[in-house]
Amino acid sequence: MPPVSQSLRSSVRCTRRGPRAVPQIFSRSASHGAPHYNEPTGFLFGEKPPVPGRKRQREEWELIWYVGMFGTFAAATVAVYYKPDTSIQTWALVEAKKRMEARGEATDYVPKS
Repeated sequence: MPPVSQSLRSSVRCTRRGPRAVPQIFSRSASHGAPHYNEPTGFLFGEKPPVPGRKRQREEWELIWYVGMFGTFAAATVAVYYKPDTSIQTWALVEAKKRMEARGEATDYVPKS
């Protein structure tokens, strides 16, 4: 029989079932039955509509989610609006104006008419 590497030997485990050993390459997972499935009810998100004259009862997480989602969106909008301009074109324009002023040239365009 050819030699078996240590990693292969450690990954293959034998369990005793019946008269001979059966190699098991993967560990067994818990057998908990079939996957859970929610039958369709025909209602949006599976919620029954409230009785006429009553308001829908919010769940605990809903208000936190709304505040977090729309608050983050508003903060991101403000941050993008006030973000400093770091483009290469802006830097080049400022640098060119500095160099032109150092040489004594006019930085504003005035058409000759």
